[in-house]
Amino acid sequence: RATTTWRRQPKPSSPQAKHMTQRPATQEEAYLAASESFESNGAARDPSWARELRKAAISRFRELGFPTARRGNEEWKYTDVRPVARVPIQPATSTPQLSPSDVEEAGFGERDWPQLVFVNGRYNSGLSYLSSLPNGVTIGDLSEAMQSSPELVQQHLARYADYESNAFTALNTAFVHEGAFVHIPKGVQVENPIRLLFLTTSENEETVAHPRVLIVAGEDSKAAVIEAYKGVSDGQYFTNAVTEVLVGAGARMEYYKVQRQSEQAFHITTTNVALDRNSSFASVNIDMGGRLTRNNLNLLTLDQDCSCTLDGFYMVNGSQHVDNQVIIDHAKPYTTSRELYKGILDGRSRSVFHGSIIVREGAVKVNAHQVDKNLILSDQAEADTKPAFWIYCDDVKCGHGAACGQIDPTAMFYLRSRGIDEQAARSLLTRAFLSEVIQSIGNQVFRSQIDALVQNTLREWLGE
Repeated sequence: RATTTWRRQPKPSSPQAKHMTQRPATQEEAYLAASESFESNGAARDPSWARELRKAAISRFRELGFPTARRGNEEWKYTDVRPVARVPIQPATSTPQLSPSDVEEAGFGERDWPQLVFVNGRYNSGLSYLSSLPNGVTIGDLSEAMQSSPELVQQHLARYADYESNAFTALNTAFVHEGAFVHIPKGVQVENPIRLLFLTTSENEETVAHPRVLIVAGEDSKAAVIEAYKGVSDGQYFTNAVTEVLVGAGARMEYYKVQRQSEQAFHITTTNVALDRNSSFASVNIDMGGRLTRNNLNLLTLDQDCSCTLDGFYMVNGSQHVDNQVIIDHAKPYTTSRELYKGILDGRSRSVFHGSIIVREGAVKVNAHQVDKNLILSDQAEADTKPAFWIYCDDVKCGHGAACGQIDPTAMFYLRSRGIDEQAARSLLTRAFLSEVIQSIGNQVFRSQIDALVQNTLREWLGE
């Protein structure tokens, strides 16, 4: 059983001492002050509805505060966010100059695939590539879309990611301005994946960024999106990202998220997906970086006959901590979900997986299956897995499974008896453990790049 010791933070010795330091008493107050400054600068030119949205969100964040077990938040029981709350992180005051080679090294895919690039949360048009898109497809900066397509953005922004109950979503929404906007019109098929690349550099300052992504896939459309996060320096910073996806009736969406932050970074993401009638959504979530990572993936079926496949893998080493919370809400009948997450843990790392599948009253003929498996390479690593079902309807087919273990000694003996040395055998078996998830990546180019990334990571771990 996991146990955590909570200690009360010291209070300022006196109001005078607090005034002399010229610093907010808590990091929560620092964010409130940053929100006021944010509104009085460039964001003030946004439409009135966007300003009202931010105002409501920061007010809600003030009420919620950072989630802790002391506040009775069961969803954060195994992930202590106090390190995030304690670090005096501030919005980036400058945008560093990066070269196209920096972007190419951090990104994925081919050069001619469309790509939006953000540096420390700021959109960089000079490093972005917006060609090779079908007519009618719109990708660009969210703040520009608020001006050019205000009705479309207002219709969907903050409609799927609930900031009323999630403090980090509220904090992100309080700073919503620049971000990625993707709109695929009705019936349009996008051949190449659309890339969204978020780079962070914090060589001279501890920064925070609140990336926002809004993806609207119209009726009978088809597209793939790669959302990647990468630290280009080894400093400490905080990324608090929110992504909203609407998959229209009959649409097909592939969605990939890759996280490779620095070893000192805090990375918290919330992804909310809504599926309309007869649509499908396939995602692969990949975590290979960060000091503390938390992924909230929430999927809701808006109508019947829709399906989703949610896969993912995580590789953590040292003292890394990764937490995946996946909630699939089958609100309508005749819907299907498949979920497979796998993790590899070494050193003193820790993983948390909490998967919940909800079948609402009247949602008959739901077919849902969930699996989480962990391969533990060290005696000091720990994996906590908590699958859960909430079924309020008969006539459904649901199942789940979870497993944690080490490399099979019989398999190791078999490979060693064939002349394969120990390190190569361990690498081969570890890669094979993840192959099922990697093979679920639809695009061959991207799949090969992820496979190569896994191989390189294992070579570093095993000292090959």
